Amino acid sequence: MKSPADYWSGLLTFARVVEHGSFVGAARAAGMTPSAVSKAVSRLEQRLGVRLVKRSTRKLGLTQDGVAFYERISPALKTLDEAEDHVQTARAPHGLLRVTAPIDLGRTLIASWIGSFAGEYPQLRVELNVTDRLVDLTREGYDLAIRMGVPEDSRLTMRSLGRIHYAVVASPAYVDGHGRPETPSRLQEHACLRFLTVAGQPMPWAFDGWDPVWPEGPLDTDDGGALRMAALHGAGIAYLIRFAVEQDIANGSLIELLPDLQKPGIQVYAIHAFRDKLPARARVFLEFLHARLSPDVHGGR
Repeated sequence: MKSPADYWSGLLTFARVVEHGSFVGAARAAGMTPSAVSKAVSRLEQRLGVRLVKRSTRKLGLTQDGVAFYERISPALKTLDEAEDHVQTARAPHGLLRVTAPIDLGRTLIASWIGSFAGEYPQLRVELNVTDRLVDLTREGYDLAIRMGVPEDSRLTMRSLGRIHYAVVASPAYVDGHGRPETPSRLQEHACLRFLTVAGQPMPWAFDGWDPVWPEGPLDTDDGGALRMAALHGAGIAYLIRFAVEQDIANGSLIELLPDLQKPGIQVYAIHAFRDKLPARARVFLEFLHARLSPDVHGGR
């Protein structure tokens, strides 16, 4: 006969599989291997005498029995979670936090803040995946995704963290050879370096009080770092996230153009799949980012 401990372990593991949408996500959350998670669910199915999970190479789903079983156990498990939170309130967040963020934001800002975050929460370890690819949180086992612009996946929980701003820049050599645009509409007369969105379309250059501008030029890329390097080497004018070029502007490697025109900027969001219960490790990280992603720090002009 299986022990009560094995049964409760199986229930908790099954609930994590449902909440994270995959064996991988559940394994990350529980500090287990995916195979151990699969075996725990299989043992629970054997004990109950029903299949709870539909397994396939493409995605994981619940059987009707699995749905009914989860609906009945989830209130009890939530009560247990609340009890655990109550007794662990004073305990510092600990464990592994897996985060994915866009390349420019991840490399330039978040990575530079990790030292401060680690100083505040020494028992937490951050795994930062820096990519402009839209990562599937549940399938790939991430706690949080940081996104620029409103996320499209309505199944996930979204939280606004702040706004970042843009700057229009060019190298001194380019300005010496081609002059400065006096208004946004005059950008059409210049070689402009364009950022490609996830959809593969050039991003418009926006200025408060002006119609959006879609200038043309010698380079289109989905990598903000490549745009910055091209601008530094005189290839043209770039419309870049301000924090990515602040140092270049400060040391004279790049000149800010149209500095008196306000760029509306873009909202930064965090998304997660935890629904109502955000783990302490993720909650403190979001609070940390929110305190730093403000217009006063990054951007506004």
